[in-house]
Amino acid sequence: MQAMCSFIGVLDNGVASLSQEALQVLREAKHVIAGSRLLATLADDIIEARHYDLTGQIKQVPDWINAALAQNEAVAVLATGDPLCHGIAGFLAGKLESSRVSILPNLSTLQLAFAELKLSWQAATIVSIHSKDAGEWLRGATPEHGLYELAQRCRQHDLLAILTSPDNTPARIARLLQIEGLADVFEMAIAEALKQAEQRVSAWLTIAEVAQNSYRDPNVVILKRKASVPAPVLFGVSDDSFQQRKPEKGLITKREVRAVSLARMQLTRSSIVWDIGAGSGSVGLEAARLCPDGHVFAIEKNADDIANVEQNQAAWGISNYSFVHGKAPQFLDTWPDPDAVFVGGSGGELAELIALCLGRLRPAGWLVMNFVTLENLSTAVETLKQLGAGWDACQIQASRSSPILSMHRMQAENPVWIVSATHPLQPKTCGQDEH
Repeated sequence: MQAMCSFIGVLDNGVASLSQEALQVLREAKHVIAGSRLLATLADDIIEARHYDLTGQIKQVPDWINAALAQNEAVAVLATGDPLCHGIAGFLAGKLESSRVSILPNLSTLQLAFAELKLSWQAATIVSIHSKDAGEWLRGATPEHGLYELAQRCRQHDLLAILTSPDNTPARIARLLQIEGLADVFEMAIAEALKQAEQRVSAWLTIAEVAQNSYRDPNVVILKRKASVPAPVLFGVSDDSFQQRKPEKGLITKREVRAVSLARMQLTRSSIVWDIGAGSGSVGLEAARLCPDGHVFAIEKNADDIANVEQNQAAWGISNYSFVHGKAPQFLDTWPDPDAVFVGGSGGELAELIALCLGRLRPAGWLVMNFVTLENLSTAVETLKQLGAGWDACQIQASRSSPILSMHRMQAENPVWIVSATHPLQPKTCGQDEH
């Protein structure tokens, strides 16, 4: 009979949380792999087995398991709660021979927390921040930050269940909400040391209360909105919704041009977008809403515009957007390769910028540029021809109604050329013309 690798869900009351089947599998295992806390919790029941502490050694675990199975010796891997709910089984099961893996789940600590709160949880969004410490949250942080997903989900959902870590504590979560302007939007409950003698589940607390306190580890956090999240306008936002540069108000990509430019960028939910020459941030911020699982990286050289971008980001409640004060190509080498690039201003280095952006585009990516001068349009087209890129151009000239006495007339906006290009090796889509 082949020995098995069994993933066993355990709670902090040890063997009392295990079914008879799980307890028998644990006691028959020749090798037990777990974090230091669970190894200590079950120390009296795994005396005969060889112990492996996976803390900080997760990459070695498949080798440990396969070595034991090669000797036909049973392995038990212990995880808190349900091993498939942000647990180790989800990471390891695909790396092992399926026929030699079994999973014996327990109640999730999140289930226990909701049960203590007597709150149904089928609509809850689960977020794990049980990751490497990335420090306190900063507005504009990139997806590499350990709290990034949480910041995103807080913008989108009414009820969140959060698996914390010793570094990413309830207080740190509360401070993130304060930074993102969500402190008055949510209330929080903390379930500490579940199934231990020291168990404590709080009442609903204000974010300000939690931000200043410490809580026993391990714990889980439940976040609940005081009112349902409003559904924002995703596309075609009014120009007046943006803070713009004064006294030169009007230096913004107008709604009609913005709509066509965003359409030509071929965005998906997870697109990585570059916004070069961000101005007021209108294109990049609207792109961020259209790409809730992606991220927008923006750069602007004008200091006055940077202040406006910051105000617009805060007012819009956007977390998947990072901006810097600088002149492209500065900082671009630190950004991930984009799925789409929007160029609203080039700072006089247009040809070099086009070559750089085309070279960095991901497969099926698009470079979209707006021009109001014939000289920049000519430079862009000639550069694209020299690079062998696929491209097309259109001109947008919108007219808007404007009151005149008791009537209205049509007032023309400045014409804008929209040039869309893709790398010569990219697949051509959306009816792109050949040039």
